[in-house]
Amino acid sequence: MNKKRDFTLRFKGMTILRTIPTVVATIARAALIAVRLIAVPLIVVPLIIVPKLVGADSGTPSSSKSSTSLSADQVVDNLVRKNQERAQALLHSEATRVYHLVYRGFPGDRDAEMTVEASYDSPSTKEFKVVSENGSKLILNRVFKKLLEGEKEAAEPAVSARTQLNRDNYNFELVGYEPSNAGGQYVLRVSPKSRSKYVYRGTVWVDGTDFAVTHLEAEPIQNPSFWTKKSEIHHEYKKVGAFWLPARNESVSYIRLGGRATLTIEYKDYHVTTPVTQPGH
Repeated sequence: MNKKRDFTLRFKGMTILRTIPTVVATIARAALIAVRLIAVPLIVVPLIIVPKLVGADSGTPSSSKSSTSLSADQVVDNLVRKNQERAQALLHSEATRVYHLVYRGFPGDRDAEMTVEASYDSPSTKEFKVVSENGSKLILNRVFKKLLEGEKEAAEPAVSARTQLNRDNYNFELVGYEPSNAGGQYVLRVSPKSRSKYVYRGTVWVDGTDFAVTHLEAEPIQNPSFWTKKSEIHHEYKKVGAFWLPARNESVSYIRLGGRATLTIEYKDYHVTTPVTQPGH
């Protein structure tokens, strides 16, 4: 009986040890998809020329009534044009990020946190410096560091072109307008035109004055792994000077083995560099 019990315990122990890397790899893939998706609205590298529209930045103030009467096509046209302008104007940015991941479930709870100094140089260069880290070594090495590598890859023009929020990659449906003292927001439902692990479906909120994405609620069109039952992405942007930059990301992944992983990224201490206006221009 003792030999049988010892064998059972060893078998369970080996199973758990083999399962841990699988769970961590699943979390890493889900988190990587989330980071790649939310990085897209920030910088649009290819330049898409869209003519200005009447009723939006036409040179005369628009009433709230005329703003709410914009169609989905007009909202998307303005979003793409404004993204282009912001991408051209943002030469350099620096920020501090705090990554925090909590996993609860089989084969055991784990958590970790990492603080990073991030920098961006136009048109597509991102660099990261780890300032501090603590918690699970598996998460630090196999999740967080892969996220940083993945975001660098996502910034490359060839990858970015396939994931940008534009008509080449997505269908748009205007589902509402939410008025506010700040000018109101258009609510768009988006769905990808093709299936890939880099695109998503969900809802985006677009500022009615700046035509920038302020909020995103979505899920990847494809699960990053068989072991992932579902992934949810919640992302918020904030205005820093003339730019709308990431403020907070939360992605939740539900693992088939019974676990739940919650990744949050806090963005703070932004410093941006824009072109110097020449005299007479």
